[in-house]
Amino acid sequence: MMTTLRWLVFGIAAFAMNFPILVTLSTSFKSARELSTNPGLWVEAPTLDNYLAVFQVTDRLNIFLYLFNSLSVALIGTVLAVALALPAAYAIARGRLGERTLLPFIVNLRAVPLIIFAIPLYMMFQWLALLDTRLGLGLILSIVNLPLALVILVNAIRDLPGELDEAALMDGASRTQILFRVIAPVCRPAIVTSLIFGFITAWNEFLFGLMLTTSKAVPITVGASFFFAASGGGVQWGVASAVMVVGALPPVLLGLIMYRQISGSMTAGAVKG
Repeated sequence: MMTTLRWLVFGIAAFAMNFPILVTLSTSFKSARELSTNPGLWVEAPTLDNYLAVFQVTDRLNIFLYLFNSLSVALIGTVLAVALALPAAYAIARGRLGERTLLPFIVNLRAVPLIIFAIPLYMMFQWLALLDTRLGLGLILSIVNLPLALVILVNAIRDLPGELDEAALMDGASRTQILFRVIAPVCRPAIVTSLIFGFITAWNEFLFGLMLTTSKAVPITVGASFFFAASGGGVQWGVASAVMVVGALPPVLLGLIMYRQISGSMTAGAVKG
């Protein structure tokens, strides 16, 4: 009886939490006529017309460009963040450099609303000619990803025994060699976890994509809003839902595929307190 009750509560909670996703998914398979008569979750006459409209390239709308932009800036923002965080994490975990000042300062940047940085970054990017470029947006996303990557890697390196470093030093290895030949391979699960979380965060970023891009480097999170009135005459709910589903698929699939890697890293203590 208690098991049945628990599953019932779990099912209700799961349905309530995922209700917006289910509505978006069902709406993407409905025609404009059915949307006006059937607002429920059930789809009476499924259609792919909304998805065909999304993938139809026009002078104003190009979902392939938006997806490519998101992929590019997410890779730049993720790889660069981890590349900066790894040596910094090693210095903090092993050398105690900035442990009481730098690390808390960088971590607390996650608590600061990003809108605070929008105006100064826009002015700086305008001066550097980085507005509406994939490189410029990728650089900003690397800063956004840096705090989380640093926390993950610092905790992962702290969990490693210091004897690894001592043995490598006795063999004549430098600190740089120890970092990349000893520490990095052992911390591979934490590095992969940082890359996954960073990619998902960068892919879902909207504010800086809206502020710093106009046409050439528009990411999918911003480009999706262009489809709401793709044909004019009000909001095209079916098309809007379809483009949101397409835009959400890459991070969702990545999370599902790499779930074991993420959970294994967390269990091993890479993401700790």
